[in-house]
Amino acid sequence: MTALLEVQDLRVAYGKIEAVKGISFSIEEGQVVTLIGTNGAGKTTTLRTISGLHQPTAGSILFKGERIDGKPAHEIVRMGLAHSPEGRRIFARMTIEENLLLGAFLRRDTPGIQADVERAYELFPILGERRKQAAGTLSGGEQQMLAMGRALMSQPKLLMLDEPSMGLSPIMMQKIMSTITELRAQGMTILLVEQNAQAALSLADQGHVMEVGRISLSGTGADLLHDESVRKAYLGED
Repeated sequence: MTALLEVQDLRVAYGKIEAVKGISFSIEEGQVVTLIGTNGAGKTTTLRTISGLHQPTAGSILFKGERIDGKPAHEIVRMGLAHSPEGRRIFARMTIEENLLLGAFLRRDTPGIQADVERAYELFPILGERRKQAAGTLSGGEQQMLAMGRALMSQPKLLMLDEPSMGLSPIMMQKIMSTITELRAQGMTILLVEQNAQAALSLADQGHVMEVGRISLSGTGADLLHDESVRKAYLGED
């Protein structure tokens, strides 16, 4: 069975500094796969390269069996790969609904677009209640919901989430993680970069630990949760 996403010996550099140093992993359809690691490990660079925002210096990225490294970002979105970025990047002066509609900028099926807006409101009811409100007035957690909803508007086959719980209260973080669990139950394939290793590994089918641009350890989410080195380094246990 061909993996939905295959990353093969990927290398990415910023000038003379190599941020990603030959990593390989794959994601099967319907899986949740997580990348964990400290700041500067190369996780965000990996996601940005997969989505076409950075160009690799070596290696290949295949999505649905087709190479996408070198393709522009909008073509990658059109193929079915959506990226909810670190920092949310919502448009503060636009309304919630306008932000959602921007996620469907490549689509022309007006009835389908409106149906997906309503699905986003079903997934995140608070957004539906405030649909005409300026997005910049939302709390951090509500902005994260909006960023995820916007990414879903492109009808992705693979959803990449970069640090969705960053800066959120424990209650809001739990809401975001519950939403990821719900999306998984609906069949969504997800690549998750997450600072909360406990939450990420609890959700994940597979996990990869990144250290200074390399994958140092891989396994099922359950196996990594019980790995002594992971527990010491990322779960705060002695």
